[in-house]
Amino acid sequence: KEFGLNGKIYQVIAHSIIESDRFVGTVLLIIDITMRADAERLRREFTGNVSHELKTPLTSILGYADTIKNGWVKTEDIPMFASRICDETNRLITLIDDILRLSRLDEGAVEMQKEELSLLECCRYTANLLAAKADNRQIGIRISGDNGMIMGSKPVLNEIIYNLCDNAIKYNRPGGSVSVEVRETEDKAILSVSDTGIGIPSGEEEKVFERFYRVDKSHSRETGGTGLGLSIVKRGSLLHDAEIELKSEFGKGTQIRILFPKKRG
Repeated sequence: KEFGLNGKIYQVIAHSIIESDRFVGTVLLIIDITMRADAERLRREFTGNVSHELKTPLTSILGYADTIKNGWVKTEDIPMFASRICDETNRLITLIDDILRLSRLDEGAVEMQKEELSLLECCRYTANLLAAKADNRQIGIRISGDNGMIMGSKPVLNEIIYNLCDNAIKYNRPGGSVSVEVRETEDKAILSVSDTGIGIPSGEEEKVFERFYRVDKSHSRETGGTGLGLSIVKRGSLLHDAEIELKSEFGKGTQIRILFPKKRG
């Protein structure tokens, strides 16, 4: 039997003690199963969210395809419907890729062989990958700061920086800017990504790291956001023993800082 007490969940197991065919007592075993119960709850929520998120683009794809198949679309409108099918398919592929990335991080399946890395060089590499997307939205990306030498996993670190910068572009305004800065203290290498975008409503700062959470769902779907980017950032940061700090002003922009332990010389 299970019961809750002071925010914890316990399981009670009772065993009778029999000696010479006589009942002499009962042994009660009380086990704290809070972590197991929380993990099961999160698994159920994640499964439910995944099902919903996958069904949405699939429903759109099926709807567009059925409309074309049944001849309800004018010949000149078929390219437009085909374009929508492609957009929804790309969104579905992106969502599946993010789910797989997060699952690999959760399961420890990502190669975590650490090496000496420069945060600044990783930021420059990511900025090059996102240059075309930023140009399309007329958003400037500025990289500056110290080398920021740490011991880290290059694939995971690149995922962290990519998702931070990708979000800063997606949720920015046309003509806005993204500032990526690396600073060193005595024992920390600090990665800071700031944008001039839509910001986060007061009181919802912690929620943005939850899986599938979106500040602006309609805007997120328009830009191809999956709601998993910052969950990947959080999980990757934990694997590097790094802390996350977030500051945001709704309608004006957001700054996220990742504080990595500095490489010991």
